[in-house]
Amino acid sequence: MNLPSPVWLRRTRNSAAPLVLALATGAALAAETVWLDTLDLTSMRQGWGRPQLNRSVREKPLTIAGQTFTRGVGTHATSTYRLSLKRGSERFTASVGVDDSAGGAGSVVFQVIADGKRVFSSGLMKPGQAAKRIDVDLRDVKLLQLLVTDGGDGVNFDHADWADAKFSVNGPPPAPHVPPVEAPYLLTPKPGPEPRLNGPAVYGARPGHPFLYRIPAQGARPMTFAARNLPATLRLDTATGIITGTTPPRGDYAITLSARNTHGDSSRAFKLVSGDTLSLTPQMGWNHWYTHYNRITDAMTREAADVMIRSGMADVGYDYVNLDDCWMNAEPDARRKPDPGRIGPFRDDKGGLIPNTHFPDMKGLADYIHAKGLKAGLYTSPGPKTCAGFAGAYLHEAQDAKQFADWGFDFLKYDWCSYGGVVTKPTPLDEMQKPYRLMGDLLCQQPRDIVFNLCQYGMGDVWKWGAEVGGHSWRTAGDLGFELDRIFEVALKNCEHRDWQKPGAWNDPDYIQIGYIGNARGEGIPEPCALTPTEQYSFMSLWALMASPLFFSGDMSRLDEFTLNVLCNPEVIAVNQDQLGQCARVVRLGDDAFLLVKDLADGRKAVGLCNAGETPLTVTAKWSDLGLAGSQPVRDVWRHQELGVVAGEFRADVRRRGVVLITVGAPPAGRARSER
Repeated sequence: MNLPSPVWLRRTRNSAAPLVLALATGAALAAETVWLDTLDLTSMRQGWGRPQLNRSVREKPLTIAGQTFTRGVGTHATSTYRLSLKRGSERFTASVGVDDSAGGAGSVVFQVIADGKRVFSSGLMKPGQAAKRIDVDLRDVKLLQLLVTDGGDGVNFDHADWADAKFSVNGPPPAPHVPPVEAPYLLTPKPGPEPRLNGPAVYGARPGHPFLYRIPAQGARPMTFAARNLPATLRLDTATGIITGTTPPRGDYAITLSARNTHGDSSRAFKLVSGDTLSLTPQMGWNHWYTHYNRITDAMTREAADVMIRSGMADVGYDYVNLDDCWMNAEPDARRKPDPGRIGPFRDDKGGLIPNTHFPDMKGLADYIHAKGLKAGLYTSPGPKTCAGFAGAYLHEAQDAKQFADWGFDFLKYDWCSYGGVVTKPTPLDEMQKPYRLMGDLLCQQPRDIVFNLCQYGMGDVWKWGAEVGGHSWRTAGDLGFELDRIFEVALKNCEHRDWQKPGAWNDPDYIQIGYIGNARGEGIPEPCALTPTEQYSFMSLWALMASPLFFSGDMSRLDEFTLNVLCNPEVIAVNQDQLGQCARVVRLGDDAFLLVKDLADGRKAVGLCNAGETPLTVTAKWSDLGLAGSQPVRDVWRHQELGVVAGEFRADVRRRGVVLITVGAPPAGRARSER
């Protein structure tokens, strides 16, 4: 006889007689109702706020199209919650919709995923639309995912209700899914002592502007650098590999960079394109937000620059050290409670922006970063205030653009934030574009190169017009910190916009968040990220294949061997920095398996064999799906290993939530793969 589980026994301890009768007769006990709001929701991730029990995300009664519900969970897109089901789970039922407190602006899609298969989709739902009923059979289901995505217009006001949500269970209740524990492992080989030149093969700069480029090179120091055919307006520090000066007149300049030490030498072609287009390959660097939030200081930023050099990150191409929000002043705010050193007037009597006391010398900070051959980045909002409530640029755009250039900054992230309170709703496309077009024009007028990042969360299909308003990259969705467990889904969505991406114009799904990061929901102190080691390698593989900007947003002061192993593989980075600028196309192979296929400038294909599921899979890349035939050389990009010449297809066992990254095809004859 199969006895009930201990949990089952505890739940029925007050009804001994029916239990004895059921055991004696073999009859099944009646199914029990387990409400979603009684489960542990700490692992539910969402785009804003925290999950609320029996009320909306704004802590008001759950109300959908005027219908009030007494029980349920209020959340905010993008939201995901994974549950492990045991034998005896029978049904999941709920009523779903946009909460009335969203104020008429939200749009979401509810989905239920059972063992990797979509078993319910609500379609697009907006405020005022009647709740839709879910009734899902859970028999034989082991893993259930409750998902809320945005409606394709960003996550603003996407207040989503899982109302009247409950499980019918005849056994143990559902429990939050806990990924398997996985010890860190190293894939990237250590660099040798001989020189290896890294970085992009093509670089854009505007004629007559200050020029700064640090040649990325691995190998034992000291090292001596050279640059053949370097324009006369530029000069090279042969000991540091830092090129400075003034960008030469318009045109393409074919330069040969080289490095030598006692162990050998290396050289590679480098094309300088003097013209109107910056960021001919995706930007790379560090951004403070997901680590330090409103705790950032001048000292932390300088330390990040120091570590970028000392750790070897700069030797593989990372070169931006970027401030995010909270470097300016804020007003007193009882809810946010900024520290006193960040409270003060927004501007001086001439309208100049005032940094807070943690940033006493902005020009000095930029100069410090530049002295290392690195570039400095800054953040603001087109609205009156930033997302964290600090001073924005509204009505001071020209003055601020000039100030940023005078300080010497090379990058600007422009975050929509409070500008939503300036425009009408719903916001016409020209009004969405207006603040970015204005700042884009102003930045072009400055006497230095400033890369422009549009941060407005994908509204108005920004990938279609971001370049037209002066942008070099643009966020395609909400803050990734709230949905790190959905990196595969985010990548797939980002790849839908691949046709609008090109050199100088990059789709940006947000920052690389591995190593030590702060919890985005509480802007917490950095702690080890919740992703498994395999997922962290997958993160980097996906972003490389998409040719997305590579901004690490973890704690630079706590970099360990594993995190550097993920961040600093020069062959993975070369896939990202390939001069074609192509975002990979998707080849679907099943519910959880897919390929990402990216053409490279040297004629090879970079291919990611991807497993988005919760169990290991064998994934096959057929040459016919890649546009190839016959036998092809295959290389393991992470391990820097040749895997042989393979006919017809390549098959790999891919770990849970893993990516196997390979190149297929041979590089041009006479060109060494490492370019040594």
